[in-house]
Amino acid sequence: QVQLVESGGGLVQAGGSLRLSCAASGRSFVNYVMGWFRQAPGKEREFVAYISWAGGRTYKDSVKGRFTISRDNAKNTVYLQMNSLKPEDTAVYYCAATRALYRVEPSDYDYWGQGTQVTVSS
Repeated sequence: QVQLVESGGGLVQAGGSLRLSCAASGRSFVNYVMGWFRQAPGKEREFVAYISWAGGRTYKDSVKGRFTISRDNAKNTVYLQMNSLKPEDTAVYYCAATRALYRVEPSDYDYWGQGTQVTVSS
């Protein structure tokens, strides 16, 4: 069992930056692939990025070069650094965990946080 708690969301102007954190508790954080997803009003939840236990990363095309996912296994925490934010990045951002590699579908993730709101004003 893994419990996930996100923090760091907020309101920011276009072009600004935010850093999201996801603190994990429970067993064997290092064995999990950690992902970030987001869900805008009226839209389906979508993949943003994931990072493997070894540090391998994959990103949604629209955030490449702007977002960076990282993890600190000693602190059981995964981060999402978001730069050059755009109004279309506005969504609730969720942290999630899975034991499987190369997964970008929400249904492939076993554990989820409660989400943190990110709002980007134009």
